[in-house]
Amino acid sequence: MQQRNMSDIIEAYLKSFLKEREHVEIKRSDIAEQFDCVPSQINYVINTRFTQEHGYLVESKRGGGGYIRILKIHLVDEVDQLDQMIDLVGDHISQRNGINLIQTMVDRQMITRREGTLILSVIEKSILLNICQEEQKARAILLKTFLQQLRYTINEDA
Repeated sequence: MQQRNMSDIIEAYLKSFLKEREHVEIKRSDIAEQFDCVPSQINYVINTRFTQEHGYLVESKRGGGGYIRILKIHLVDEVDQLDQMIDLVGDHISQRNGINLIQTMVDRQMITRREGTLILSVIEKSILLNICQEEQKARAILLKTFLQQLRYTINEDA
């Protein structure tokens, strides 16, 4: 059996609330105390596991009565989702954010796991560095091309 690390456990805990609700509000210190970890561990989980690429929006209010609010992003249809993803990619995208984006598409059943694996093989850092010096820019071009092609396919089906 695979042992889960603390970040995975905290992520699963927060996502359990989001299964039933559109958003969750937490106090970083309360969650850190509950899991007996430092508050920066909570920051790490939120900054890496609850990003727009993963389908979440995070709001925070600092100070004594501060909170962190995690909201699920729901879009009207797949075309809107693809448009938002195209905007997220921008002109440069890191390998990590590219992987997150593809994983979100697989999770939302916009593409199959096999299609996701094929796309990931094309945006792999080692592959792109062999082709050009600006691997993040090349990754962005490739991902936007994939996303736009999916968008056109969806529009044709409508």
